[in-house]
Formats: sequence, C-alpha cells, structure tokens
Amino acid sequence: MPLIVQKFGGTSVGTPERIQHVATKIKKHVENGEQIVVVVSAMSGETNRLTELAKSMGELPPTPREFDVLLSTGEQVTIALLSMALHQIGIQARSYTGSQVHILTDSAHNKARILDIDDKNIRADLDLGKVVVVAGFQGIDEFNNITTLGRGGSDTTAVALAAALKADECQIYTDVDGVYTTDPRVVPQARRLERITFEEMLEMASLGSKVLQIRAVEFAGKYNVPLRVLSSFEEGEGTLISYDIDDKDKEMESALISGIAFNRDEAKVTITGVPDKPGIAYQILDCISDKNIEVDMIIQNISADGTTDLTFTVHRNDYEQSMKILNDASEKFGSKEVKGDNKIVKISLVGVGMRSHAGIASQMFKVFADEGINIAMISTSEIKISVVVEEKYLELGVRALHESFGLEQNYFK
Repeated sequence: MPLIVQKFGGTSVGTPERIQHVATKIKKHVENGEQIVVVVSAMSGETNRLTELAKSMGELPPTPREFDVLLSTGEQVTIALLSMALHQIGIQARSYTGSQVHILTDSAHNKARILDIDDKNIRADLDLGKVVVVAGFQGIDEFNNITTLGRGGSDTTAVALAAALKADECQIYTDVDGVYTTDPRVVPQARRLERITFEEMLEMASLGSKVLQIRAVEFAGKYNVPLRVLSSFEEGEGTLISYDIDDKDKEMESALISGIAFNRDEAKVTITGVPDKPGIAYQILDCISDKNIEVDMIIQNISADGTTDLTFTVHRNDYEQSMKILNDASEKFGSKEVKGDNKIVKISLVGVGMRSHAGIASQMFKVFADEGINIAMISTSEIKISVVVEEKYLELGVRALHESFGLEQNYFK
C-alpha cells in the first residue's frame, strides 16, 4: 500500500470552504488505497495576525519562547478543522501537533532545526486506516519547549516526515501546478517541467524561485525523498523532483537548460582602492558577516597600482546597512571610495545539461549583447550561470534567454 505525505499551504487551507475542498482531495487518495499523512500550514493571513497580536503587547522583539508558543497555534486550528472536515465525509482522521508527534528540534526558537521524529503513533494510526493530520512549522526541544522552524517550515516538516516514514512520495500542494521553466508572469510561454533533479531545484530555489523552500529541497535531496509539486485547485501531474538516474540522463542528452531563475532583491557594494595584500578580502567581508549579512557574488579586480577593488552582492534589504558599515570602516582599510547600486537583478540559467555541453555561457552572453544588456558580474558552477544586470533589463533578459534556449519546447513528451 503506497504511503504518501501531502502538504497543503496557507492559501490551500485559507477558508473553511478550501479546507473542505482539501478533504475531498484526500478522500480520493484514500479510496485509491493509499495511506495518507497530511501536513498543513496555518490559514493564510493567520501567522501575520498572530504576529500583530504579539506586537500589541509592546514587547519588541517578543520573547522567542513565548512567540513560538503563540505562532504554533495557527497550525493547531487548521489540523482540527481539516480532521473535522474528513470525519464529515466519512474518512477517519486524527490530528497531531508537532509536540504530540514528538518532532524533536534544537532549541533555536523561531528558526529551529529538526533532529529526530518519533513515528510510532503515526504508524499505529495508519495501520488502523486513519488519515494522520500533522501541524507543520513546529516541533519541541529536549526541554519540552514548543519551537517553530521559520520560513518554509511546513514544507520542511512534510519532507522530514516523508523521510522518517520512508514514504513513496512527498506531495507539496501550492497555488501553482508545478515548477516552470521561468515565471509565467514574465514569460507567458513558460512551460511546466514534468521533472527536475534535486540539484536543479536547489539552485532554482536559492536563486529566487519561490515554489519550494531551500531547506525542504536540501532535506529531500539528503534523504532521497521524491518530491512532487502540485496545484491545490487544479488536477494534474505537477512536477516530480527526484534523483531518478534514467530521467537525469535523458535530461542531460536532450535539454541543456531546465529553467531560468531570477532575483529582484539584489544590491551590490564596491569598496575601491584597498591595498592588494593577503587578508584584505577577509577583513572587509568579516565586517559584513559580523552583522549577519549574507554575501552572494564576489569579484576582486586585478591589482594595477598595488590596490584593488572588491565588489559583492547582498540582499537589497541589507544594502543601506552594508554601505554604512563599509563607509565607517573605509579609512581603516585605506579605501578610496565606497560605491553601491541597489537597482540590479540576478538572472541565472540552471541545468544539469551544462555539464556535458560547452558554449552555454557564450550563447547567454551573445543574447545579452544582441539586446544591448551590459553584464556587471558573472558567477558560474557546474549547473548554473548567474549574471548581474540593471534592474530595468530583467524581463527583456529573461524573455530573450527563454526564446534563445528554446525552453518553450517540451523535450519529454
């Protein structure tokens, strides 16, 4: 009997009517002879409402432990309502909070990591023919404190449960019907991918694709949990994310590029004229990382007169703070000037096919040259090429690349 873990996000369970719709979808799977574990998020808008309630108490920021106790109640509402909806249509169901399952985490409140899952009670209920409904986004630490997993926590819960239960598949239901070659709002001809590798999905998630959270993809890849992205509102096969060797080989032979990811939340900072000596890059970047600012792409120019320029990108929200840090420290580094630009974007080609084909980079650069788009920074790996360009060229660049690489064609039909 196949065992499937299904996850439904806040939009999918946003109203009582949508919860009832989810219940009917689950019933079909049960009637097909599948064992089902369901992970749900809080109803859409509920986490924001709870956060505002915390703010109204005047304690800013809220005490992390108590904030987790508050936030975890959102999912508790959903698991109860969904279990009621299943009972109403004749399906046995039982709800569990993260602590009742005993999803053991570390003690990092608001961003905890899962350490272990006790699957004994879940397996007992599945053997009795029940659907098990689990609250996502939450767990419990060794001191019995409620913890939450941070952004994308429900996806991570679902994948972790699928790994612990050795499920046949983990299905992530969202408001889109799969992973696309790029954002259809930018390129209407974007094509839904039938399948994609963990490596490619991890790159796309890290580069700006919002379909899946990075932590969930990392977890699935580590434990080889087949992931499928599906729509809560439409029927379809969605997109399968797996390590299937045969499929990967076909992709490598047929399609060079699986998708185009982009990130609008980019900014770059340049510190010029610093001494070209060992340790200077470390000193500069250490100032930034000290403030928990993540650095992405880094370029250091060749020394011309004993000095060099260092350019790196940060999240746009960290731009002003990064500029202040470097301006305050520029005298210490002997810098001539600190310059910045928060009107940039990153565009990335992603595909395992790059490993066995040359010329991808040159084709990408030619596309941009033909469109008059200047490239400010370049970063490459085995399966991706990322460039930084001016923000105004984002949509033009993505559309031109999508057409040049023929991504509207379906190679796998």
